[in-house]
Amino acid sequence: MCGRYAASRRPEDLAGLFDVELWDAAQPLPGDWNVAPTKEVYAVLDRPVKEAGPKPVRQLRALRWGLVPSWAKSPDMGVKMINARAETVHEKPAYRRPFAARRCLLPADGYYEWMTGAEERAEEERGKRKRPRKQPYFVTPADGSVMALAGLYEFWRDRTLPEDHPRAWWATCTVVTTEAETTSLPGAGGGPGALADIHPRMPLALPPERWDAWLDPARTEPEEIRPLLAPPPPGRFRAYPVSTAVSNVRNNGPELVAELPAPEEETLF
Repeated sequence: MCGRYAASRRPEDLAGLFDVELWDAAQPLPGDWNVAPTKEVYAVLDRPVKEAGPKPVRQLRALRWGLVPSWAKSPDMGVKMINARAETVHEKPAYRRPFAARRCLLPADGYYEWMTGAEERAEEERGKRKRPRKQPYFVTPADGSVMALAGLYEFWRDRTLPEDHPRAWWATCTVVTTEAETTSLPGAGGGPGALADIHPRMPLALPPERWDAWLDPARTEPEEIRPLLAPPPPGRFRAYPVSTAVSNVRNNGPELVAELPAPEEETLF
């Protein structure tokens, strides 16, 4: 799954990386090294703008993480809709419509995942430990490039509010996930040998050659979209241990992605 990530790049930098034509420079989102569900995040999407006619315009927009389907009775279910499985995203009721026409990219520096050590897992199985220690790892492109997470977005109308109310419409998103890589990580040393050793799932990061096709709202048939969900070539990422301070959503700052020389001895999640 993907339940926490880092996104510290400035909007003007993202605009250059993704060829964005439209974004609100007056209200930028600050850099966030501990992005959690329900927070606002930057998303890149292609969508028509009234002033520009029917042609899609590449935009950088702030969306709330946790997709609320258009048919939902309340926005509360968005907390549970932070991830969509690539294998079934085209058929699930909550994701089927946005998969067909409302796809986006969520720029990230990398994502966090927590790993339980073999010794702690054994103790848990023997009933000696109720809450096993977990070590957070940061997974990021090995070359330092942006991580473009495949996402979906949706609009939800709060019928209890008038049309012109600033909270009448919610714009929300979810991260598409896939099976974690099983290939050996570079320089793993004593850490996890592969991303799958940390967690069986990972967010789907799309390579640049797929960005335009993924964002194209004219592609609406699942048969032409699903091939874009193929995992990227292996060997693009590295994973390293970081401080357990990231486990608390109140903590934020570049120190959260600082690499530790080894996993912390006492880590509680």
